[in-house]
Parts: sequence; C-alpha cells; structure tokens
Amino acid sequence: MTVPLANSASSPRPAAPGPHPGIVAIVSMVLFCVSVALFESIHGLLFPYPGDTAATMVTYFSTAASRVQFGAFLQCGSAIALGIVTAAATNRMRSLGACGIGIRVAFFGGSLAAALSLLEAGVVWILAQPGIADVSTQTGPLVRALYLFAFMLDGPAYAGSLGLLLAGLAVAGLLTRLLPRWLAWFGLVLAAFGQLSYLSMLVPSFGILIPLTRFPGYLWLIAAGFILPKAIRASSPSRV
Repeated sequence: MTVPLANSASSPRPAAPGPHPGIVAIVSMVLFCVSVALFESIHGLLFPYPGDTAATMVTYFSTAASRVQFGAFLQCGSAIALGIVTAAATNRMRSLGACGIGIRVAFFGGSLAAALSLLEAGVVWILAQPGIADVSTQTGPLVRALYLFAFMLDGPAYAGSLGLLLAGLAVAGLLTRLLPRWLAWFGLVLAAFGQLSYLSMLVPSFGILIPLTRFPGYLWLIAAGFILPKAIRASSPSRV
C-alpha cells in the first residue's frame, strides 16, 4: 500500500508560537505614554529639558518625586515589553522564512533599545529618591549630570537603537514580502530619523527627530505585529 506524500510546495508553514508582537507593542506604548503623562505638568512644573538650569531640575525632582518614581516604574514595564516585542517579532519572521543580517540587526537594535530604556528609568528613579534632588543642599550639579545621562540614554541612544530594530524588520519584511512595501519603506524612513537623531548630541535642533522616531515607531511596530502572517506557504520567496 502506497501512502501519498503531502505537497510540500503548497502546504502552509505556521509561524513559531509566541506572544503576539502587535499586542505586546500596544502594551509597551501605553505604559510609556502613561509615564510621560505622569511626568508632564506636575504642580505646574514641566519635565526638565537639557537646556534647563540645575536649579530647575532640582525643583522638579524634589517636588514631583512620588509621581516620577511611579512613572519610572511604568517605563521599566514599557522597556521589558519592548524586549518581548523584539523577541516575538524576530522569532515569527525567522520561522516564516526570513533570516540573515536583517533579523540579526533587528534583534540587536530592539534588545539595545529595551536595555537603554530600562537603564534610563533606573536613573530617573534615582533622581526622585529623597536626598538626591534637595533644594536645601548643593546637589544641583549631581542632579543635572544624572538628568543629562538619562536624557542621552532615552533620547538619541534609544532612538538610534529603535531605528535599527525598525530597519532590520523592514528590510527582512520587504525582501521576503512578509510586510507590505509601503509599511516596509515607512519603517526605513523612521529608521533614518533614528540614526540622524544622534546628531542632537552635537546640534540640539536635531532633537526633534527623537519623538519622530519613538512615537511613529511604536505605531509601526503595532501595525507590523498585526500584519505579519501566522502562516506562509513553503513555496514563498527565498530567505533573506
């Protein structure tokens, strides 16, 4: 008795099981946006900017300590969720046939962005601890140094790393046709914004590229996470 073999060219190849990247990206974005809402306009004070004086930073972190601590806690959750998004998205794309440098760059960039955001949240949490930002002592230089370190971590360094995540997923999705061309090219544009944001360390006006990478980048990850197929035919385009 002869048993017919399945047609491997037409049988679907399911994606590897794991968290849904689009849903986890929503969680990451919501946690970050809530943390930003907590940081902004507390008792009439706005979250400091790099050009503000040390006295302004001390006043802010001493006045808004409890809310800043909770916001830092939420940012930790957002960073962890971003790491899960990175692992889930790259794992799904790899199981659907994408591999090579694009996936490796995406995993490196997303992991680095999550680590930088986690470290930045830790620095902000330290700034909100009693005795660090104290208007009655000479802690201004320390507070400003810690704040600028946190800004660098979650500003140009984060945006550049997030750009690598977007670029890697976009290139892999474009060449394997796992993502629509318009979405892949938009991801590459955001990735370019992220890399150019490093220039804000020398020319502050380039700092506008940081939010233009972060917030559209979250939306891009959500869209890509929901668009990525759950299965693909084995005869799909060659791996990249």
